[in-house]
Amino acid sequence: MVLVRWNDPFRELEAMRRQMDRLFDEMMRRDDDGKVSRGVDWIPAVELQDTPDALILKAEIPGVEKDNLDVSVTREAVQIAGEHRFEKREEDKGTVRTELRYGRFQRVIPLPVPVAHDQSKAEYRNGILTLTLPKAEEVKTQVFKPALVEATS
Repeated sequence: MVLVRWNDPFRELEAMRRQMDRLFDEMMRRDDDGKVSRGVDWIPAVELQDTPDALILKAEIPGVEKDNLDVSVTREAVQIAGEHRFEKREEDKGTVRTELRYGRFQRVIPLPVPVAHDQSKAEYRNGILTLTLPKAEEVKTQVFKPALVEATS
């Protein structure tokens, strides 16, 4: 076993602190308006349910106004984009700590089967976007016959 002498542990700790500061500076930037923008993407959580006739996609997008959402549906994917805008507040006393996410987001969700995108329906209530995506006719009528394999004992 080789022993290495550590001459100045505080110098290495200081270098690590500077790297962490740079990382947080990149993640949290303020615009000219004072709005916080993040260097990383804000991605809404989704749930995809496969029913016999349709796919039901739910996306959790709390705090985003309906006018700030853009939803696009193709036969193979759904794209959800928007922005959660920072509310400018004037505080006379005290401090404000927030863990809310602000800024732009975009997510593309590939679909497991083709859908009739021109018949899709969207509903946005209580921060949950629900998309009903009817399956394409060729998918609904498709029959799959698995190959039979003789079982060995």
